[in-house]
Amino acid sequence: MVRMKAPRAVFVCQECGAQAPKWMGRCADCGAWNSLVEERVVDKPTNQVRSYDIPGGSTGAKLYSEIQIATQPRLSTGVDELDRVLGGGVVPGSLVLLGGEPGIGKSTLLLQTAANVARTIGPVLYSSGEESEHQVKSRGERLGIGDAPLYLLAETCLERILDEAARLRPTLLVVDSVQTVFSMKLQSAPGSIGQVREAATQLLFAAKGQNVPTFIVGHVTKEGGLAGPKALEHVVDAVLYFEGERHHSHRIVRAIKNRFGAVSELGVFEMTGEGLRPVPNPSQLFLAERPAATPGSVVLCCVEGSRPLLVEVQALVSSSTFGNARRTSTGIDSARLALLLAVLEKRAGLHLAGEDVFVNIAGGMRVDEPAADLSVATAIASSLRNRPVAAGTAVFGEVGLAGEVRGTTQAALRVREAAQLGFTRCVLPRANLDPADRALADSPCELVGVAALGEALEVLLQ
Repeated sequence: MVRMKAPRAVFVCQECGAQAPKWMGRCADCGAWNSLVEERVVDKPTNQVRSYDIPGGSTGAKLYSEIQIATQPRLSTGVDELDRVLGGGVVPGSLVLLGGEPGIGKSTLLLQTAANVARTIGPVLYSSGEESEHQVKSRGERLGIGDAPLYLLAETCLERILDEAARLRPTLLVVDSVQTVFSMKLQSAPGSIGQVREAATQLLFAAKGQNVPTFIVGHVTKEGGLAGPKALEHVVDAVLYFEGERHHSHRIVRAIKNRFGAVSELGVFEMTGEGLRPVPNPSQLFLAERPAATPGSVVLCCVEGSRPLLVEVQALVSSSTFGNARRTSTGIDSARLALLLAVLEKRAGLHLAGEDVFVNIAGGMRVDEPAADLSVATAIASSLRNRPVAAGTAVFGEVGLAGEVRGTTQAALRVREAAQLGFTRCVLPRANLDPADRALADSPCELVGVAALGEALEVLLQ
């Protein structure tokens, strides 16, 4: 007879996962204050071996050339924008983590996805730890789900969820959310770092063992990152962030990690009364309300993943009434804005030291690529000089510290997107004007290459 030891108490840091034998005010590993929480762990007997049923697992090593690859088709979620972000659909046996702000629409998106998969492929199990079956169904009635073979389970116990998944053998499993799930193997509270790690690990092996694609919802912290240990993002196969402004109707799903597709892929949705509606042409959405012939407004050709997008960059420069000029940015990095202001002051001769500068990416979009530098600098100069950029002009290019305009990637893709939306002129780095590139040579747009920031401002603000 094997005797189980009494549960022992350890104090686990909720920021980095470090363990300590006693409580301390500050974590010795990451330095976070008041982050140690007591958790009780049951020691397993030494003769008990933990094993998992993983398909393709072997008892010994195999020669690389002898391994046969079994290619499985991806499963379509029925939502084109979500399929794009996932790389063409969800891979069987994969574990996908979807994170976002509270109320952004994570549960709505996954309920729509679950209903589409249930109607087209097979039964789906939707487990909710935050809502009852009646609450989930009331949302489903608003979304018009109908009589799809969708099973609802209001459960927070991980073992019961896995048992129900083993009984139903669904084609898709959704767990909303991982922070509400607890395992009976641990005595800590749901949402603690130990429970989150255990739940993610068990769901991963269940997904691989039963070859069932699994979506799990994750909460985010006040800083905007996923709550729980960083190991949670390493365990899953794909990490998706659901972004969007509360005061705008559109939402953006962005892939941060994807083992089966491109990273930084983007999907755009519009929130309506009947749920989330995919937006096949986001450029028209972002430019729908752009004012004509207004100083400080420039159209940027950016690329998110494999998708080209046209967004409006807005800038407002006004005289400062206080001692220190303000620099405020929305949608771009504030440090990048400070760098561009210094380049404009030093290389282009613009006097901005006593001016308040406000920069905004219209529509709540966030742009991180360096190709946005030239459009941001042009918008600031346009507002300062009160000269609008000519209608039908799109801009992209990276600006260096010496004031040079550097080449960017996928120039032909950006120009083609601008031409499709009716733009007649595109100002781009001269390094991207390759005569051998037929895609650029055959473009209906007038291509204007610039090598320096001053030259670009002369061309754009004539």
